[in-house]
Amino acid sequence: MTADTPPRPEIRSASTVILWRAAPSGAQVLMGMRGAAAVFMPSKYVFPGGAVDPGDAAEPLPMAGPCAERLRAFCGPEAPSPSALAGAALRELQEETGLVLPPTDAPALRFVFRAITPPGRTRRFDARFFLADAAHLAGPQDDFSAAQDELSHLHWIGLDLARALDLPFITEVVLAEVTAILRGAADQGVPFFDNSGTSPAFRRIV
Repeated sequence: MTADTPPRPEIRSASTVILWRAAPSGAQVLMGMRGAAAVFMPSKYVFPGGAVDPGDAAEPLPMAGPCAERLRAFCGPEAPSPSALAGAALRELQEETGLVLPPTDAPALRFVFRAITPPGRTRRFDARFFLADAAHLAGPQDDFSAAQDELSHLHWIGLDLARALDLPFITEVVLAEVTAILRGAADQGVPFFDNSGTSPAFRRIV
């Protein structure tokens, strides 16, 4: 790296929540649009989520079983614990949507996808995606009045209609995986798009 080469961004751990609910027309997911001035993925529709903060590990959450084991796979000793990743997911959901999934319902979070942002981006994340049923929410599913302003146009949308939104590539891939899960596909492990090395790799965490 020369003096003129910009420093490579740190890869930060992150958690994302794919909240879904049953509707007469089929399953719906909750999505919102990032601001046009956002540094990362501006004007794109995404699921609620963000980087893990140190405080997310303060309250131990009951993450156990296969999801916890899969969250520990392909991780170094410095990686956040499954409990911290779950804590970040619940915090980001509340901050960005105003919706509350009680900590006691952390097992309702199913780890379904992992992706590390490729090199060359302004920000890079090691993102874990959790699927959660809106039936576990502590309040109304359509009350976004307590949401912060990071996401706009928060709304529930059918799985097929969501594909017509302006989505980041990885969100399209995650949406396809979630669609298969909600339609009863067999568990074949968690897809992992690993861009941590010099060459991209695809794995399944089983």
